[in-house]
Amino acid sequence: MLYPPSPRAVPAARAGELARRLPPFVTPVLLFVNAAPAQIAAGLAAVPQALLQFHGDETPADCAAPGRAYLRAVRIGPAAAGADLLDCAHAHPQAAALLLDAHVDGYGGGGRVFDWSVIPPGLPCPVVLSGGLCPANVGDGVARVRPWAVDVSSGVEAAKGIKDAALMRRFCQAVREADAALAAS
Repeated sequence: MLYPPSPRAVPAARAGELARRLPPFVTPVLLFVNAAPAQIAAGLAAVPQALLQFHGDETPADCAAPGRAYLRAVRIGPAAAGADLLDCAHAHPQAAALLLDAHVDGYGGGGRVFDWSVIPPGLPCPVVLSGGLCPANVGDGVARVRPWAVDVSSGVEAAKGIKDAALMRRFCQAVREADAALAAS
């Protein structure tokens, strides 16, 4: 999280330290919100193998400028239409996926779930489901949306910005169980 106003923010150098502790074949993600190109470059210098995640008002050109794989976050509000998601997918053909999050004031989903039924079938890119996911609801999200991946933050925290190992294990177990149920059906 390289967005200074966030309670989860870390400097690029700290992100690099954390990324070096990851096991092989785990891809770190650097999250930016309306970052200057120099901030993105500093993040990539610290974590060269990172996938980028853009969560602000970045244009398709802004997202593509670093020349790296990226996720484009899309804020889904109560009046969101499937056509909006289709337009966003077509505007970001280089995106590895669209990360769907709840619309709240500011940036990020604020731990809120959005109406998954607004996601149109047949989006021309993978979907990362985000927004209010926790061990209790992620299985339902996986079953209903069938996303490429899920994203969690506040749903596995003991307090704002403090992750809870037991909640993380329960979350991962719920995802595994949902995946197994889909594979069996």
